Amino acid sequence: MITPQYCRTMAQYNRWQNNGLRDIVKTMDEDELRKDRGAFFKSISETMNHLLWGDMLWMSRFDGGDGPSVGPEKHAQLTPNKAEWDRLRFLTDGRIIQWAEGAKSVDLTGDLTWYSGMSGKDLSEPKSLCVVHFFNHQTHHRGQIHAMLTAAGHKPQDTDLAIMSEN
Repeated sequence: MITPQYCRTMAQYNRWQNNGLRDIVKTMDEDELRKDRGAFFKSISETMNHLLWGDMLWMSRFDGGDGPSVGPEKHAQLTPNKAEWDRLRFLTDGRIIQWAEGAKSVDLTGDLTWYSGMSGKDLSEPKSLCVVHFFNHQTHHRGQIHAMLTAAGHKPQDTDLAIMSEN
């Protein structure tokens, strides 16, 4: 279904897009980030935290390292402020890159089994499907953040994967 090169490309895309978001977030005040904008997770901050929490959780499943410091009930409040979000986002993106660079075809085969705190049960799915979900989840929520930033008067960078190599 997927290859190690797919993982590397998507990890680079993730970092590229998050670096663009990080640049904008640094210019915003906390109140602007926490303003309820009517999105699924309400604010830019809560959506960014949900995405970061999910990335940390999935990476713990993929690489066996630590997961997020809070449980599912606090996923949208993972970090207390934009500085801590920025720090953890940078570290997590590096972790994703490191995992992707080391991925081999055999790592993407078979099933992944885990306990889901959100659903309260054990789940098992093909590893390749879990990896595709991981990257799709990032793109989905970054799209929500992009829309909220645009509506707030900011100009996020282009999101086209095809132009990533130009940057």
